Amino acid sequence: MDKIVKSLIDVVGSDYVLWSEADLLVYEYDGSVDRSTPLIVVLPETTEQVSKIVKIARVNALPVVARGAGTGLSGGAVAEHGGVVISMSRMTQILEVNEYDKYAIVQPGVVNLDLSTHVAPLGLYYAPDPSSQRACTIGGNIAENSGGPHCLAYGVTTNHVLGMEVVLADGTITQFGGVERESQGYDLRGITIGSEGTLAIATTIIVRLLRVPETVKTMLAVFEDVETASAAVSGIIGAGIIPSAIEMMDHFCIQAVAGAGYPEGAGAVLLVELDGLEELVEDESREIESICQEFGPLEIRVATDPDEREKLWAGRKGVLGALGRLAPNYYLVDGTIPRTKLVDVLRQINELSESTGYRIANLLHAGDGNLHPSILFDERKPGDTKNVLAIGAEILRICVEAGGVLSGEHGIGLEKQDQMPLMFTDEDMAAMALLKIAFETEDVFNPGKVFPTGAACGDISQARAIARVGPGAYI
Repeated sequence: MDKIVKSLIDVVGSDYVLWSEADLLVYEYDGSVDRSTPLIVVLPETTEQVSKIVKIARVNALPVVARGAGTGLSGGAVAEHGGVVISMSRMTQILEVNEYDKYAIVQPGVVNLDLSTHVAPLGLYYAPDPSSQRACTIGGNIAENSGGPHCLAYGVTTNHVLGMEVVLADGTITQFGGVERESQGYDLRGITIGSEGTLAIATTIIVRLLRVPETVKTMLAVFEDVETASAAVSGIIGAGIIPSAIEMMDHFCIQAVAGAGYPEGAGAVLLVELDGLEELVEDESREIESICQEFGPLEIRVATDPDEREKLWAGRKGVLGALGRLAPNYYLVDGTIPRTKLVDVLRQINELSESTGYRIANLLHAGDGNLHPSILFDERKPGDTKNVLAIGAEILRICVEAGGVLSGEHGIGLEKQDQMPLMFTDEDMAAMALLKIAFETEDVFNPGKVFPTGAACGDISQARAIARVGPGAYI
């Protein structure tokens, strides 16, 4: 241990290698319910330092987990097998902004919102906007292929990353993609985005920037219940209108963010945002208001100035933190379903809440069917954590049976491993696991994530998976 620590100190300096129990405590969890303490945490500043750290870990047969801000919600940044955590919190430079070609080159520790703030004087912004954008980092967004409220119109992280410099599991530094919109050969950039740190570590990222739209209009539509609000969403999309965002919050979420300007006592609210040319925005906002009127809203409000718009969005993006007013803990489930199934799936989630006695606060990227049911509980009560995990698994089963998928933006990580067989056969997962062989990871990068380990899954065992993909595979 002392020899390993000394080797790492030689790379980054003594201030940036942590191994005492007290220092490691803050790195044992992310935004999920999982916990595991790493052996060592290292804070590099350059790609070359990351490469050297990876080589040291490999020589000493230690797993490596790359970590951003720790805001992930599926256990992706948890060092389940100990080993070395590489924290990107010092790699925060915006290296270049090209106003003409509309791209920026950044390090992985750059906070999502900080990039948009930095380029705002140029009339540019970075479109992906996870709810945690004031804290989450570009590197973490790449690992999970994060989305956000505005992914309905603009897409998720992979749609805005042009290229990246990465470190492979043997410490090799290479480039995937570049500043051009298209590149030749296999899309290794696309394969790496969303791989949850299991294939490569991004150390420099080239992202696409967009022009700030001419006009932005935000509307709040208040409904008596979630079912009526869901029907209004279907009505808007069915009319051929694609707003930049359609967010939904149920009565628990509204209660949690009391003071944010949402009417108390409402069953659900829709936050609808349009952007683009002024004439088009005005036409579409009138049409959306007309559609919402068909479903008997209690109120429709239009933000009349940037401050009011910011207040409405602050309430939406502060919901998860505000749930602490309702319960000591929450367990967020991230599934995506067809928009046409919103009413039915939300009804089933409500029935599950009533039958189990656990309150479930529903927060949705309603426009693209991405659900975020948050199960409220108290981890200090015996059995509570186990119960909410079972409820979460049932919600994912409901999503998949409705024609949906296990994740819209938060990844599989540790928490959804056992649900992978709901969507994928043994053959599917064995084929995907071959990517680890192709990248020659030898289980160094974030082992034990994404695929079922066999410990709690009856459909695919670790031994069978290894038999399919060969020695050295880790599923």
